[in-house]
Amino acid sequence: MVNLTRIYTRTGDAGRTRLSDMSETAKTDPRVEAYGHVDEANSLLGIVTMQADLPEDVRATLRHIQNELFDCGADLSNPLSANPPWQPLRVIQPYIDRLEAWCDEYGEPLPPLRSFILPGGTQTTAYLHLARSVVRRAERAGWRAAEAYGTEPAAEGHPGGVNLLALTYLNRLSDLLFILARVTGQAAGEVLWVPGKDREVAEPRARRQRERISGSETPEEPTPAS
Repeated sequence: MVNLTRIYTRTGDAGRTRLSDMSETAKTDPRVEAYGHVDEANSLLGIVTMQADLPEDVRATLRHIQNELFDCGADLSNPLSANPPWQPLRVIQPYIDRLEAWCDEYGEPLPPLRSFILPGGTQTTAYLHLARSVVRRAERAGWRAAEAYGTEPAAEGHPGGVNLLALTYLNRLSDLLFILARVTGQAAGEVLWVPGKDREVAEPRARRQRERISGSETPEEPTPAS
């Protein structure tokens, strides 16, 4: 049971905070950075769930994921311990299995991709791409925490490490959000990346400059001597 009686505490005004095991650390600690990014991703998904054009089954899926992201943040904020005083909240394998099942379910009907996708198409699709990129950032921060603290329980003189399943969860979630962005983008049409060498340049001067850079400029015919 969570009982929040007062939101401001003034205990963090000196740049310090406490992890879930009540150990004190800097607010710049990579663990704090990682679960902060998870919180940001969750906030973005909240915006996505409020979009009127979001399919109801996708909305229900994202609501479930929002709860699991709270679990993931709690996990990242709690260093591993061999003998914790109470059972900690951890990301476990069934969370990941469920994400992979959703990836298969939503991804199977989609047409094959012939290029990378540009975020856009609809506001909902763009928000899903933004959430995906924040989840990727959270995963990278989680790996920085794992590099700093390891992935093993606390030992003599060493703080506890990071639960690898929490990082795997973030990796799979970013995949699912990419797929859901594709799902929501089908009606409006997906915006595909066109590599620079294939993009048309409308302005004549810019086109000539690109041709000079690429070496594809057609040399001018010499003017016959009179």
